[in-house]
Amino acid sequence: MVDNNDPKSLLNHIDSVRKGKRTFEDAFQGVSRMILESGVEKINVKGRTTYQFGIFSKGKKHLVGMYDEINSFVSFVKDASEGGSSREMAFVLVGEPGNGKTFFVDYLCDAYRAFLSKQENRKYTFRFKQLDELEGYGKIKIIESQTYEDPMILAMNMKEIKSESKEYFAKQFKFSDKDVDRLFGLYRPLGACSGYIWNQIREYCENDMEKMLSFIDVITVPLTESLGTITGKYPAKDKITSSAVDLLGEESIQRLLHITDTNNPYRFDLRRGALARVAGGGIHFSDEIYKNKKDLVQVYLGVIQNRNIEIDGYKWPIDTLIIATSNNSEFNTFLAEKEEAPIVDRCRICYVAHNTDYKLQKELTEYAIGSDVKSTINREKLHQDPNLNYAASVGVVLTRLPRSEKLTPVETMKLSAGEVAGEKSLKTLGELIDSLNQDTDITKRFGQKGLGQRNLGRAIQLLLESSETNEGNCMFALDIFKTLETVVLDYVTDSGDRAKFMDDLKTARGLYRERIMTEIFNAYMDEPLAIKKDVMNYVNMIIGVDAEHLGADMMWKYKDPQTGELKAMKIDERYIKNVEDRLGLKTEEQRSSFRNTIRKIYGQKLSLDPNYDFMDNLELVKAITDVRLKSDIAGAGSLVGALANRTNEENQKLHDRMINTMINKLGYCNTCAQKTIEYFCSQEDDK
Repeated sequence: MVDNNDPKSLLNHIDSVRKGKRTFEDAFQGVSRMILESGVEKINVKGRTTYQFGIFSKGKKHLVGMYDEINSFVSFVKDASEGGSSREMAFVLVGEPGNGKTFFVDYLCDAYRAFLSKQENRKYTFRFKQLDELEGYGKIKIIESQTYEDPMILAMNMKEIKSESKEYFAKQFKFSDKDVDRLFGLYRPLGACSGYIWNQIREYCENDMEKMLSFIDVITVPLTESLGTITGKYPAKDKITSSAVDLLGEESIQRLLHITDTNNPYRFDLRRGALARVAGGGIHFSDEIYKNKKDLVQVYLGVIQNRNIEIDGYKWPIDTLIIATSNNSEFNTFLAEKEEAPIVDRCRICYVAHNTDYKLQKELTEYAIGSDVKSTINREKLHQDPNLNYAASVGVVLTRLPRSEKLTPVETMKLSAGEVAGEKSLKTLGELIDSLNQDTDITKRFGQKGLGQRNLGRAIQLLLESSETNEGNCMFALDIFKTLETVVLDYVTDSGDRAKFMDDLKTARGLYRERIMTEIFNAYMDEPLAIKKDVMNYVNMIIGVDAEHLGADMMWKYKDPQTGELKAMKIDERYIKNVEDRLGLKTEEQRSSFRNTIRKIYGQKLSLDPNYDFMDNLELVKAITDVRLKSDIAGAGSLVGALANRTNEENQKLHDRMINTMINKLGYCNTCAQKTIEYFCSQEDDK
């Protein structure tokens, strides 16, 4: 007799599914539910509305950017879960090396395993027991479903014919007609060996269903990553060692020693291949799919289209989400062979671009630098220059941005990060992206070329091994440009790309120079946010200069949007004029136009973000820094002169005070503080 309350009982499992305690869904539905249940947020990226999914933002090392690629994948899985054409396709990520393709898939697989580890989402399969009662199995007493078929698949194949099974299912298990139709929407036949054994049991039990069920145990599918179950990876191997066996499995000599009937499909060991282990609602990851030799790619074609493992005419239906990656060159080589068109036709190709948002790149740069405390060769603590991340992020992002007549590299960079770029709007960037993305040469599309994450990692490795870093116990920001240049020379083979990347790194050095000007000013003022306050003072002055209630004393009262407090400030028209002179605004029309732009930005940005501080307007920040540096120490000639010439006591005191501020308030160490001041005093990279 079968105990219906036994957790291993098939009837207990079916009842648990009916009551909602256990789930029955295919791989597409499971992945889709996992993503959509994590929360969806509508965001604006490069002037366009897109969606951010919570599942991809969890954990210490999560996905950064990749909005278009993630949205494409979610749309693909959602369509497949709703019975769309995506069910018969693989999702292939194509792009340059080091742009996060494999990281994306690995992250998804980790998230899926964590999702299935929850009790209500567990995957179940079944095994046949007491096989010694049947003839022809020798010492084999227990056989698991080789493709981890769900017990509900077995339940839907209780009878030999599908229509009879459906009728029996509806009558026996008390499901509503609607639920029966929904469940049978996921119907598939049993795999060759499961079907063969189940028919043997049926004959042995003379169709006595209760007796047949005594041969079945329901068990959980193991989630151990190292076993390759639920989520499995098949990396492309060389042409000699790889074969279809790695994917499909092969005849097992060991099993043939026990099995007397040579027609029994169980003589094939499917678990020897990578596909069977993920066939029960799992994810199969094929790394560099187009590097595989032709016969293996043909195997993939059959598997993708038919969702079957086929060996010698036997079939094992599988339930698997297939994701693959490929680099551009391998994909283009594969496309050139016209006879291989059917496999590409069965793939949803998603072109993965490099990250082009320098703000988001800061997180990726942190991944490359590493979270652990660094040490020198002598095991002394290694300090990190507070400007290192910015310098590295701006350097690599600029190499990824295409040249354009409409936008300068810096304007493109700022607009890509959602910042203000003078008169240029996000619409201009959108038009540029659209025109580039229509190019048939994928490498010419927006963000497709540039220094990838691996190249950034190499540059940081070179920085860590340099004698300057180890002797000074500090990763000095300026040195990252030298190592990035070394990486360009060593790893970029195309001469045109190499020349462009070198120019981009020069532009990045110019941006670093402007940042140092701001840092030095903050150090001089002994205030970490000094320049930020001056920028906001200028903005508030040009808003208040035309105020109706402005008196002869030029005092203006306004409400601070960040604190809500009422504040008073004296409007200094000479200061405003000096700043605008520095910006190259000579005529009244130019001044008026610039002020109107600032007021417009003020109105738009502060309504969304009351803490917006105009610090992304690099031209304005630079102009205000120059004005303050020149006016504040006019008596001492210039700050550069004062810091460079420390022969008198006053200059030495100024230098020591600034070093002290940089160390205690701005996050510098003695080495990078000294080197930063030396760099500021030099004419290097000065525009």
